[in-house]
Amino acid sequence: MTELTKILHLEDDPEILQITGMALELIGGFTIEQVDRGEKALDVIEAFAPQLILSDVQMPGLTGPETLVEIRKIPGYENVPAVYLTARLMDGGDSLLVHPMDLDVVGKPFDPTTLADDLRKIWAKGWSAAA
Repeated sequence: MTELTKILHLEDDPEILQITGMALELIGGFTIEQVDRGEKALDVIEAFAPQLILSDVQMPGLTGPETLVEIRKIPGYENVPAVYLTARLMDGGDSLLVHPMDLDVVGKPFDPTTLADDLRKIWAKGWSAAA
């Protein structure tokens, strides 16, 4: 299993973007790229080359799930792992997990002090399930 180091984060709420950025970079030690729209994710994905995409679900323009569909059309990113962030966990988030590499759903609000560790656990679990 490869160690998780690079995360592309999509979030349209500036406060959540900032909190998540601090949680992932300062607490988690990850290298991150943050964008506030799905369309911007498509612009940066190949240059940044993330191992994991952490995406809000509801955003203006392309939603998180729609963005992942488009990203997975790019050669080399067909199976990029994703974790969704959402405040609306009506069914536990299972309806969002439509692709085999949609690893999990994290509810908002989340604990910024544990988010990095939570993502590492999801990453490890996703790789062990794929093995």
